[in-house]
Amino acid sequence: MPAEETLHQTRWISLHRIGHWDFVRRPDSDSAVGILAITPADEIILVEQFRIPIQRRTIEIPAGIVGDEEEHRGEPLEETARRELLEETGYRAETVTRLIASPTSSGLTAEFIHLFHASGLVREHAGGGVDAEDITVHHVPMATLDAWLLEQQQQGIAVDFKIHAALRLAGL
Repeated sequence: MPAEETLHQTRWISLHRIGHWDFVRRPDSDSAVGILAITPADEIILVEQFRIPIQRRTIEIPAGIVGDEEEHRGEPLEETARRELLEETGYRAETVTRLIASPTSSGLTAEFIHLFHASGLVREHAGGGVDAEDITVHHVPMATLDAWLLEQQQQGIAVDFKIHAALRLAGL
């Protein structure tokens, strides 16, 4: 197998080549976490934020990059999931259960997403993220989720497929 060659790198992303194939990596991590969180009132907690690459607001499950900040390098995946859930949504989880690890886009990136199901949720603050993040937290009743997501799409907001994947994997 040919050696991996770095073609270009910025603070957030790098372009690599192995043989004839070019792909991207994050300089400090090939992993991300996504967290399915359902409140005791049977509401799914979703986040909305503007995503620069697609130039649209997106509805997603709470998520984050593993080890992208120096103080969190080497942090276990479950701990990253707990921390990201608290930062983005304001909820602390009693239990975090691993659902799956899967490539995010295997032809484009080496990144894997690790999906978790958080339960025993207790709200500690309003959420919204850290630093320059501009995250809106949504509490959507499970009974109306499909209609709500369709309404968001009709308004031009992108809906991330990991919502559906996590629900299916959790048996919900």
